[in-house]
Amino acid sequence: MDYAARRRGQGGLFEGLYRVIMRRNSVYVTFVIAGAFLGERAVDYGVHKLWEYNNVGVALEFSAVSCVHGSV
Repeated sequence: MDYAARRRGQGGLFEGLYRVIMRRNSVYVTFVIAGAFLGERAVDYGVHKLWEYNNVGVALEFSAVSCVHGSV
């Protein structure tokens, strides 16, 4: 019982952050939008790196082909 009373009074770092984020609508919406933006950036960066890794040297071949077909 003493532990429960002490626990209710202190809370914790994560509980405090949860209260700030989840109980205030404007903070919650900002948190969701910022998370979506950062997630999109991370996925875009990963896809770009994967694209570059898989297409090393391919860009020169395509540019040479487009020049040949462009002159015809």
